[in-house]
Amino acid sequence: MKNVLVILFFSLLAFPFQGSAQVREMDVDESAEVFLEDYSDVFQENFFEALKQKGIENYDKAINLLLECKLIDGTNTVVDHELAKVYLEEKQYAVAQDYAIAAVVSEPENLWYLNTLVTAIEMQGSSLDQMDINIPLENNKFKENLALIYFRQKNFEKALTMLSGTRNSQFTKNLSAKIKDSIEKEAVREHREDVVIDKEQSANPIEEFKVRLADLMVTKEYTKLAELSGEAMEDYPAQPYFYYVNGYALNRTGNYTGAIEVLEAALDYMLDDVPLENKIYQELVDAHTAMNNSSKANMYLRMIKPGF
Repeated sequence: MKNVLVILFFSLLAFPFQGSAQVREMDVDESAEVFLEDYSDVFQENFFEALKQKGIENYDKAINLLLECKLIDGTNTVVDHELAKVYLEEKQYAVAQDYAIAAVVSEPENLWYLNTLVTAIEMQGSSLDQMDINIPLENNKFKENLALIYFRQKNFEKALTMLSGTRNSQFTKNLSAKIKDSIEKEAVREHREDVVIDKEQSANPIEEFKVRLADLMVTKEYTKLAELSGEAMEDYPAQPYFYYVNGYALNRTGNYTGAIEVLEAALDYMLDDVPLENKIYQELVDAHTAMNNSSKANMYLRMIKPGF
């Protein structure tokens, strides 16, 4: 029963309600209370501390805390999925795959769980269709979700193949049309001159900033990243990406209050960029979790839109 309630709770987090911010925050607080009441103090303390440790990249401690949660509730799908994500960060892809399989088998129609499984398999140089694993391949929603994942990976041929095995629906018609349109656009892009594209990028100072910031994120030079993204924010104050990167860097240097301030400012400049908006919400979740503000962390977690 507890497992059902906690899965329901996190399902609610994944799909934000409509209405004012005040109403949403009230709903989050009430949902959090229901979640916390249903589980022991030890479980909830370990779980939220695990999220906090994951946010500051202390993955070993996050894993140990999540494993303690499994000792309390061994069938908790949410914990399985969190373990899969942390093991992915640790580059322990085979272990991540095992936990992701457990989550998918428990909830075969969950897009996020399937996406984590696909990632774990692909990081091992394989693909889902090459694996001999016990997953619900005949589930129609599972196949629709897998087609959507392939589409977002720009693996258009695999997406079409997967869609061909699903029942006809408005979803399959719409996605099929998008895939075919993307294939046509990709063919046009392939005919462009690479030299022309390079010149356009080099003449764009915003893109130059983004390239330099990306390099610092890869090398994990967070102090330099905070400084450079701060310069970018000053030069281009209406670019939310630079605010996101600055908040990302501040989170990883332990300046959670500064990160929250910058990330909330980024939301004022957002316009039709759901993937970036999701990243900003995730950084806000991590910052509030690090400050032991679980209600705020849950509020922003609910705002993350799945599938992007």
